[in-house]
This record gives sequence, structure tokens and C-alpha cells, in this order.
Amino acid sequence: MQLSDYIPTINTARNALDIVLVFVIVYVLLKLLRGTRAVPTVVGMVILGLLYWLAVAQDLATLEFVLRSAVLYIGVAIIVLFQSEIRQALIYFGNRLRFPVVRRGTLGETIYDEIVLAATTLSSEKIGALIVIERSVGLRNFIDAGVSLDAKISYDLLVTIFNPSTPLHDGAVVIQRERVAAASVFLPLTKNPSVSRELGTRHRAAIGITEGSDAISVVVSEETGLITFVEGGAVKRNLDTTQLRSLLLRAMEIPVTEKKREPTKTMKESETEITIS
Repeated sequence: MQLSDYIPTINTARNALDIVLVFVIVYVLLKLLRGTRAVPTVVGMVILGLLYWLAVAQDLATLEFVLRSAVLYIGVAIIVLFQSEIRQALIYFGNRLRFPVVRRGTLGETIYDEIVLAATTLSSEKIGALIVIERSVGLRNFIDAGVSLDAKISYDLLVTIFNPSTPLHDGAVVIQRERVAAASVFLPLTKNPSVSRELGTRHRAAIGITEGSDAISVVVSEETGLITFVEGGAVKRNLDTTQLRSLLLRAMEIPVTEKKREPTKTMKESETEITIS
């Protein structure tokens, strides 16, 4: 092939790649924005753009001057208004561009079975609980504001922390690198207006932390005893032991294996076992 014939082929492939990349970016951004509070704001900006185009086309000098002055502040406005969505987009890309050899879970499924058993026990006793598990995005700023523990994950520890008679039960437990990093941690509440009014502060905090990071949350309702799993702002309620275990292991990228369902312990039975031992 002559060089003069080869160059147009390169340009065509480059243009096609350029269009595909732009399409992917726009598609991902629209997917992230769908169903969020940012949608009405985007619609408003589009309307302002159409008004500016109309002002230029119809020679509306005053309107064009006002809108041209507003354009100078659009960059700052986008950052302020869409800071949560921008953070989510960066987390989305970062999670998918990480090296596949990096695994989030290293100790296997045993420690997550401890979390599942604790959540099930607390659910049977209708004791409120909020457990947050860190993934790729660090939660150090929240951990430092709580009570530092740095302890091995265990059923007994989690049940004890959320016992209403203990001073650490109010707030969340944050798990970092498969250890209980801190307890009594207070988290930001979600500002999503579409969240059901039935969900209380504990659930809104669980949603809020997953919106601002890639962490996952497990919530036990104090009123109903229902177990809820939250990932990326998406809420899955009324889970049983098997469903919660499956969601946890999949979120932490650990192969899910079938396990016989064990009877749920109660707080009194756990205390009896500890006393006997």
C-alpha cells in the first residue's frame, strides 16, 4: 500500500476511535446521572444553552449579554452542583481501570460469615446496627472521627458493639482491610430526595457513605429487624442470611460457595455460651 493511501486509513480509524470514546464517556455519564437530583439541573443548563443560541440567532443583544456573562461561572457551578456525581464518575472509572490481579478480599469468606451471623442475630433481637465495609476508596477521615479499635472481625465483637447497653452502639462500625477499624462512626446522610421516607437516619447514613465512596453497607433496622444491603446508593431490603452472604461476597469479589444454613443465635444464647466457656 502506498503511503498516500495508508494515511487516510489511519485518519479514518483515529476518527472512529475518537467517536467511540466520546460515546462511551457520554453514555457512562448519562447512566450515572439517571435518576439523580442532577437531572433537573442538566435540563436547566440545556435550556439556558438554547436561550443563548436563540439570542444570538435573533440578535437579542440584552439577553445575549446576560447569558454570555453567566457562561463565565458555569465551570464553577458545575463543580459545586455536581460534586457528588463527579466523585461517583471518577470512582466508577477507577474501579474498572484497576489491575485485575488486585483482589479486595484476601482472607476468604469466613470473616464475612461472621458479619452475616452478627447481622442475623441482631435482626432477630431487633437491635439496630450499621456496618460499613471499605473497598477501593479510603474512609480514613471517617475512621479518625470515630473510636479506633483495629480489632479482628468476630461475631462476638460486632454483637457486643451494637448492644444498646454499650457506649459504642450509637453510630457505625467501619471495616477496613478486613479488620474492625473503628466504631461509633458518624456518616454523612444522603441528600437524594427520592429516598423513601420510611428509611430512618441509620439507613440514610448507609446510603450517603455509598454515594460518596465505593463502600458497601449492611443495616439492621431497630424498628422492624429487617436487614438491608446498600451498594452505590442502591438499597436491597428484607434480606435473609443466604441473600446477605451472597451480596457481601460478590461485592468483595470472593467466589460464592454454598453453605448450610445455621440456626440463628440469640443474644441470651451467646451470653450463655460465653459464660460456660
